[in-house]
Amino acid sequence: MLKSQLAGNRIRALRKARKLAQAELARLAGVSPSYLNLIEHNRRRASPALLDAIAETLNIPAETLAQGAEDALVEVLRASAAVTSAEIVPELDRLEELIGRFPGWAGHLASLAQRVETQERAIERLSDRMAHDPNLSAALHEIVSAVTAVQSTAAILVETGELDRDWREKFHGNIHADSQRLARAAEALVAYLDASGEEAGLAAPQEELESWLARHGNHFAAIEEPDPPDLAALTEGQAELASHAAREMARTWLVQAHTDARALPLAPLLAALRAMLASGAGFRPDALAEVLDVPMDRLFRRLATLPEARDLPRFGLVECDGSGTLTQRHPIEGFALPRFGGACPLWPLYQALAAPLRPLSALIEFPGRPAPRFLAFARAEPIRPAGFQAPVVLRASMLLVPATPAVLGGVPPALPQLEVGSSCRVCPRLACIARREPSIVAG
Repeated sequence: MLKSQLAGNRIRALRKARKLAQAELARLAGVSPSYLNLIEHNRRRASPALLDAIAETLNIPAETLAQGAEDALVEVLRASAAVTSAEIVPELDRLEELIGRFPGWAGHLASLAQRVETQERAIERLSDRMAHDPNLSAALHEIVSAVTAVQSTAAILVETGELDRDWREKFHGNIHADSQRLARAAEALVAYLDASGEEAGLAAPQEELESWLARHGNHFAAIEEPDPPDLAALTEGQAELASHAAREMARTWLVQAHTDARALPLAPLLAALRAMLASGAGFRPDALAEVLDVPMDRLFRRLATLPEARDLPRFGLVECDGSGTLTQRHPIEGFALPRFGGACPLWPLYQALAAPLRPLSALIEFPGRPAPRFLAFARAEPIRPAGFQAPVVLRASMLLVPATPAVLGGVPPALPQLEVGSSCRVCPRLACIARREPSIVAG
């Protein structure tokens, strides 16, 4: 049964639930009983005006019967069925019938499935923080250290029968000082957890920077101007940039973004990108870089900071240094980036570190419902300082773009297809060859 046929099923089910005869509903809606019968059996498509009249007669929202209103329900329920246990086999061939006959129950099940997914994402974030957050680890260590010191001093006072007055006063002073230290550490931990409980998760200067960039859509009109942006005006007094380090990182980001904008102005970049997508050839960053005559890493940064436009895909960007530490993150919906700890070693970003200057690309699939797919383009470049015998620093960049038909083009290229994740701890792919620790969300 086609999704577009569900309106007839819903009309018939709702009419019968209200114990309303077909002829009576037809009279109230202003159509003949024979025509309503054809609609209920999906042999005729009702006009929007007729659907509104039927909905008013049945005392239900018009959206309940609107064409395509059930598409989201179908997708959510199908995705939920795909991850159910092996012992339960949902009847997918009767999914449209369920939605048509019992729209309320179908909506309830879809709502529960979405709540489960939301809770799973929250568990992943909290687990990542509990396992790898350096600030949380340091705060807990300080508390444990203070508690241990108080306990040790108290044990000496209790277990020692006679103590010299001076020593006893010294131990009392130690307990007082350590108890104050414990109180300060506990207050700092509570304040930190309160601050990091928001979605922004302000736990480190890099996270403050990312939260600030996210609020501005990773784009500032000031960087497109010929004159350098007013760094102080853009960074001072910003709620997200609470620390001095975060403000310094924000200024560095703005300077780099303005330099990139001067070397690659917005107008020719948008024109070339739209022309490439309109040609049907798909998105090819190497060809785009050649047309615009810019280095690949600069093109990646500019694409990740484009202003949002309906006719253009959204781009994500991840950068790391030679140690694999993520140094810049412009998230993209569907591709979860770990906030702490190591990321998935299968990302093309890390493969590029093994072959500097060699461009890599892959079609990657991320766990999800349904599984999001992205085209990933990665390249690592050495940063060579002046002088001989100086260490060479590698910086790798990975551009991400959703693998839509427009991006893939008419004849998609033969790319490696990789199943990747965020990090091992929250990745459900148990059989992954690169797994380095057990997963908490699978099994």
